[in-house]
Formats: sequence, C-alpha cells, structure tokens
Amino acid sequence: MRPRTLVAAGLAAALLAGCAQSVDPIERLGKKAAQRVGSYGPARTDGRPYRHWGLTSPLPAPPRVPVRSGIGRGGLPPVVRRVETSDKVVFLTYDDGAERDPRFVDLVRELRLPVSMFLTDSVVGPGYGHFARLQSVGARIQNHTLDHPALRGLPYAGQRAEICGQQEKVRSRFGIRPRLFRPPYGTYDRTTLRAAADCGLSAVVLWSVAAQGERRGLRPGDIVSVTSGETAGPTLTERTTRLLREIQRRGLTVGRLEDYL
Repeated sequence: MRPRTLVAAGLAAALLAGCAQSVDPIERLGKKAAQRVGSYGPARTDGRPYRHWGLTSPLPAPPRVPVRSGIGRGGLPPVVRRVETSDKVVFLTYDDGAERDPRFVDLVRELRLPVSMFLTDSVVGPGYGHFARLQSVGARIQNHTLDHPALRGLPYAGQRAEICGQQEKVRSRFGIRPRLFRPPYGTYDRTTLRAAADCGLSAVVLWSVAAQGERRGLRPGDIVSVTSGETAGPTLTERTTRLLREIQRRGLTVGRLEDYL
C-alpha cells in the first residue's frame, strides 16, 4: 500500500473511531468530569463570581460534618422534613428535572453551590446530559421515581418498581446509586418506606420550605424545595439567586444535604 493510501486509511479509521465515540451517552462525559471535581465543585476562576450573581460577598463555606447513617426504626429509612442542626445552614433541593437552564450549571460551578437534584426519568426524558453536567460541577443526583405517581396506597410491587427502577436508571446514567428518595407530591405510607429500604435508600426526604424565589423566615436546618416556575416567569437561575440573597441576608449559608443524612 502506498504512503498516501496509508495516510488516508489512517484518517478514515480515526474518523470512524470518533463517530463510534460520538454515539456514546453524553453522561459518560459527566461521569469522567465528576471524578475530577471536589465536593463543592472546581475552583473559582475570576476570584469574585458572587458579584456576578448579585451577592454582596461569598456564601460562607458550610461546616464539614461526617455523613450520618439514615437507618431508622425497624430498619426503615427515616422521613426527614428538616435537619435538626445548630449549624447555620439550609439545603437546596430541586425536583423532577423539567427545567434545564444552562446558566444554572454556571451558577452551581462558580459558587460551588451544593444542590441536590431529585430526578424523575419520565420527566428528564432526553435531558440526562444536562444533569450529567450538573453532576460534574458538584450537584448530587437523587431518586424521585420513574414516572412520578402518588405512591401512597399503591401495592408494594408497584412502589418498588417505581423506586428501584429509578435507582437503576440513575446507576446506568451516572454510575452511582442514590441514597436519598423524595416521594412525588410528598405522599407516602409505610409500604413506601419498606420499598425504599429494599431499593437501598437510606432516607426519605420531604421539605420544610417551598420557594419559587425570595423567601423570608428561613431557619437553620430548613430543606428548601425550589419549586418549578411558570413558563413566562423567572428562570431557575433567577429564582435560585433571589433565594441565595435571602439566605445571605439572614446570615445563613447552603449546606450539602448528603453530609447531614
């Protein structure tokens, strides 16, 4: 084979290899990036990103606390509405996965913001790549069922299928198994707790505050559900930054929920 032919063959092989890689799930990129990121995301690049997001100063770093066991009575996971702590922290949680605001990824990365994303497979749909990017900058991915049904009153087999099914989806997409579970609409029964335990989850997480933006009266230990907004309303990033300003005014900071449960 002539040298020119060899070069052409080499280029063709490289292009084919690139095409083969391009069809791999984008989540693989998120997994690799996540391995290179610390607990609170990569280092700030411009020194003062908080001003860009409308904050007067950096949010204080939350205290480092040991991860606690979530096993409750009878081997069932506890139901947690707020965290009992004297630390001046609140916790930001997001449900479903319908909102995929690209600026939110920048917010989490630049502020090293510890957030927990409770994902529903049927809502996320083809958007897992967005959440892989969030995971790569420090967000934690947790379980919110496959199809978002109200679980209370459903038979064990149905509840287990919803919860364990999403465990497997998250494992296949992100290479992890969630520890925390949020039941859709906050409804659950003892069967839910048993199914969650059997699926390997250590706590059932509800919320003490539902916020679409600015919220007054926050207390240490509050679990904040940053609820979905209207299509024409403020974006997820805008609602979160308003909430961060309120957190800052009250002398609080954002903790990582997974460090306390």
